Amino acid sequence: MGGGGVGVVNAAGVRPPAIRVEGLGCRFGAQPALTGLSGSFAPGSLTAVVGPNGAGKTTLLRSLAGLHPGHAGRIDRGGLAGRDIALLPQASRLDRSFPVTCGEVVGLGAWGEMGAFGAGPADLGVRVQAALEQVGMAGFAGRLVGALSAGQFQRVLFARLIVQDAPVLLLDEPTAAVDARTEADLVALIRAWHGQGRTVIVVLHDLDLVRALCPETLLLAGETVAWGPTSGVLSAENRLRARLLAEAHAVDRRKAA
Repeated sequence: MGGGGVGVVNAAGVRPPAIRVEGLGCRFGAQPALTGLSGSFAPGSLTAVVGPNGAGKTTLLRSLAGLHPGHAGRIDRGGLAGRDIALLPQASRLDRSFPVTCGEVVGLGAWGEMGAFGAGPADLGVRVQAALEQVGMAGFAGRLVGALSAGQFQRVLFARLIVQDAPVLLLDEPTAAVDARTEADLVALIRAWHGQGRTVIVVLHDLDLVRALCPETLLLAGETVAWGPTSGVLSAENRLRARLLAEAHAVDRRKAA
């Protein structure tokens, strides 16, 4: 499943391998979140992950990033190191009350390059400034993130991804609660990353955007409903099946509680 070519990726020349999922099962406590997920994300592919609330979309991204261990099945990341997979979490779940600057947040993208005593690469400051400029936030390095709008904060998180320069990008609702101009700019960055041969897996709710942006789609409802070319996956029949499955799983969870 999945498609797309492989071109020049990050500065280190790392090219993404296929990422394969075999019978993956994940839980939250005793409750199942994902069951029996199998398939693969092809090198350089751009795949949307869609489905009803509670379908397991965020759980899947966290599992692919190695942050949510599965209780069944396995994920084959093709030997990628941790720094080669970048996760953009939902911005609404991040605490912005801590007094940290935009430049410090963006600099965290270089965590995988930290040397002895936590020293960053010599060119980190230049890279941070360049990344902020690329996302339209030049001059914001010293600004506290708590003072930013939702759209500005999301641009800063994208700048952190630019600094990390990973060949695999996992994006959880990257366009949620942002203005139209910011959405257009962020979508342009996603398209550029795909054009560079990176593997991009993105959770989205806007199905019109999914159709316009993503050649491949994975439709989840606690399990795989459909996975393949977007036009076929987003059929009315598949979307109805996903909704009915999600409702049935919700009833089962309430009974088990």
